[in-house]
Amino acid sequence: MSAVVLITGASRGIGAATALLAARAGYAVAVNYSANSLAADEVVRQIRQAGGTAMAVQADVADEAQVLTMFEKVDAKLGRLTALVNNAGVVDQTSRVDAMSMARFKRMFEINVFGSFVCAREAVRRMSTRHGGTGGTIVNLSSVAARLGAPGQYVDYAAAKGAIDSFTVGLAKEVAAEGIRVNAVRPGIIDTDIHASGGLPDRAREMAPQVPMQRPGSAEEVARSILWLMSPESSYTTGTVLDVTGGR
Repeated sequence: MSAVVLITGASRGIGAATALLAARAGYAVAVNYSANSLAADEVVRQIRQAGGTAMAVQADVADEAQVLTMFEKVDAKLGRLTALVNNAGVVDQTSRVDAMSMARFKRMFEINVFGSFVCAREAVRRMSTRHGGTGGTIVNLSSVAARLGAPGQYVDYAAAKGAIDSFTVGLAKEVAAEGIRVNAVRPGIIDTDIHASGGLPDRAREMAPQVPMQRPGSAEEVARSILWLMSPESSYTTGTVLDVTGGR
């Protein structure tokens, strides 16, 4: 039985880099996307061109019904899930908390927190030996913002990622005896287009002097750490939040 991974938000950035590396490592890859089907199809095309197995699957992770449908499609086409990467996430325009709206708070937590919870729940139902599964791995995407707080910019995003850190530790302990390892990666300043979606397209390069290594990281550097946490090489690692921050 081949290894099957579902990567949320895999049409771009860290998710796309993880999808390509996972395929190279022998995983059949489900490339989730919310809206950009062309970008997701391109990731699938690259995987198939290199001889791998992949499918694109649309779902907004903030919508439980769409998540359930997504998992059913992956079950039907690729087989039983053995790995989940909770990568889908959003930032918003930089703002102080006293200028943020309730709509912004809800969007931030529905996508970044609730989406990860629902996807993890569905993965556990498939992987856990308690439910007839054979085990698996879950890797959540946190952020160094969870440690730093992101004052004056994204305190809501930082708080959502802080929730992911706690979720990772708690779920890891809950399912450790059921064949599932749960870890998280906490990226620092990574050169992807998520910064542009927050209104700061040059943020990665501008913040490089604040990073001890004096440069932003790449999506592939984060993807390599995700692949390590998914692999047997990290077989005694669970409940860990791994900083990939250039020392920040």
